[in-house]
Amino acid sequence: MSRHAYRLDMPDHRSTPVIVASPHSGRHYPWSFTRRTVLDERAIRSSEDAFMDMLVADAPRLGAPLLAAEFPRAYVDLNRNADELDPGVVAGVKRASQNPRISSGLGVIPRVVANGRVIYRGKLSLDEAEARISQVWRPYHRQLEELVSGAQVMFGRSILLDFHSMPHEALDAISRPGQRRPEVVLGDRFGASCNSAVVEQIEAAFEEAGLVVSRNAPFAGAFVTQHYGRPSRGRHAVQIEIDRSLYMNERLIRPNGNFQNVKALITEVLDRVIGPRAGQVPLAAE
Repeated sequence: MSRHAYRLDMPDHRSTPVIVASPHSGRHYPWSFTRRTVLDERAIRSSEDAFMDMLVADAPRLGAPLLAAEFPRAYVDLNRNADELDPGVVAGVKRASQNPRISSGLGVIPRVVANGRVIYRGKLSLDEAEARISQVWRPYHRQLEELVSGAQVMFGRSILLDFHSMPHEALDAISRPGQRRPEVVLGDRFGASCNSAVVEQIEAAFEEAGLVVSRNAPFAGAFVTQHYGRPSRGRHAVQIEIDRSLYMNERLIRPNGNFQNVKALITEVLDRVIGPRAGQVPLAAE
């Protein structure tokens, strides 16, 4: 495989414990993959957090590393554990215990994309699944662990901002008549992955930028926040979901006319979070 598993953009001077990551915005679809799928290009991209890496591209200029996936979520999901293999799509895998992500077709090698559309006709071999994990999943997470560990050495703590996008319709269930629907969802696994003071700082930054914020509903965080969020060890992780309709045409998967405005807004948020106050949580509170 000639393409690297990820893109890492480092700041000239790393001045913050914050790490910005975009694990689902990869858009390199290998020919060996596209020839296997039964979906057209638009359908296969429906599970991609399209353009999220572009929206957070100013993070290095503000002093924080930016780690972005190169391969798409439909190929291998970096927000799943490497052992979350789905027997419905990978041959030779034993049926897993009750794992809702695997049951819904969203294991580390996804069986479906948005709206439950099946990706393949038939199954992949276990060797092929393990090759994707070895070539894409493991290098990405080795690099992410290095960034997190490095922040702890340099600053005494790490704060991982894991950026994602969500379909506009995903917010229907929590939207209430007469109220503005949430545009940002912060997932900290109900306090398990991040100190509350850090989450409050992030929430305040989005609200000051004029966005409506919800916590942990409908997304509380998955493998990345669970694995890298250890507040008692000075490791904080927050999953940040942005409503796709704010910046893109969801049907065509293209930036809309508001894209640059949303990018500027997210840069403003990052500046507030990455700036001098970043991570200033009393150790006693961790």
